[in-house]
Amino acid sequence: MIANAFFVTTIIFLAGGLFLIGEFKFLTPYRGLIYQVYAGPIAVYCALLFFNLFALVYFATRQLFLKDTGRKLAHVEKQLRTGSSISDELTKRLEE
Repeated sequence: MIANAFFVTTIIFLAGGLFLIGEFKFLTPYRGLIYQVYAGPIAVYCALLFFNLFALVYFATRQLFLKDTGRKLAHVEKQLRTGSSISDELTKRLEE
């Protein structure tokens, strides 16, 4: 789950960065000055943006893909304990 969220966050972050590179072509002559003066604040802002974007994607994937997980697991555990309609091997492992 975390690896998927990290991958999606990286794709979104890179797409946003490439979009901004295209939009800020007029700043190309000042690239050296911008890097010298503002490299630190830009790096901190990008790190915070990436972390917040990762948290948003992780929360969204948990909400979308893990709905009713507790209820489903309780149902499987109940089937394991009763031994009905589930593999006998799994029931034996639970009894051990």
